[in-house]
Amino acid sequence: MALKLRLARHGAKKRPYYRIVVADSRAPRDGRFIDRVGSYNPMLPKDSEDRVKLDVEKCKEWLGKGARPTERVARFLGAAGLWDWKPGNNPEKGKPGAKALQLIEEKKEKEEARKAAEEEAKAAAEEAAKAAEEAAKAAEAEEAAPAEDAAEEAPAEEAKSEEE
Repeated sequence: MALKLRLARHGAKKRPYYRIVVADSRAPRDGRFIDRVGSYNPMLPKDSEDRVKLDVEKCKEWLGKGARPTERVARFLGAAGLWDWKPGNNPEKGKPGAKALQLIEEKKEKEEARKAAEEEAKAAAEEAAKAAEEAAKAAEAEEAAPAEDAAEEAPAEEAKSEEE
């Protein structure tokens, strides 16, 4: 007979409450069990002490007799220091589905289009700034040229007036 430390569901609809029980692996989930070793209330906050209650002595006893915990109960036992729990390795389960992959691709395309638009806008702004700079330099050069011409003409006029 293979023994399991597992959860048995109790509580109302949409208000689950679980008992941690030792049962034959062939028995139904909420059916016959051998011993009750704790409880789990997922409705309580995660930091609450009453969320998971374990009878440590009974758990040690049943583990010593060969009972094996399910994944969820192994987590609880690991937190209590009674079991060496390691997360499972199921890479297929973590992969996104077809629709999620499609959404990811669409998001990437939108992001690339947005970046391209930003780069174009940046390039256009730089070109406009360069054009404005060149126009300002040209305007300064034009202003400086007539002033120089006027400066050259003024001494010539002064020279004419002195001669007269």
